[in-house]
Amino acid sequence: MQTTVKKWFRDKATGFLDNGAGPDILVTKDDLTNCQFLKVGANVEFECHTAPKGLVARKVKLLPQNKAGGGKRNDRRNEKPFRFGVMT
Repeated sequence: MQTTVKKWFRDKATGFLDNGAGPDILVTKDDLTNCQFLKVGANVEFECHTAPKGLVARKVKLLPQNKAGGGKRNDRRNEKPFRFGVMT
């Protein structure tokens, strides 16, 4: 499955993944495969398992992030070119 990180508590080395309308999915540092911690909003891929206390993510892999920083903010391809004019 793929989703985004909803919360991450660095001091506890645990966090929660977004599950849409369902209950959040618990993730711990021990289940991270290619990183040491997660950031809120990061995209991850994981296996979802059930546990007595709810859903748990296993084999959590951080997916490559967009380095542009949000898409449209730095994307100037769709903007009209600036044209000099006379101010009145």
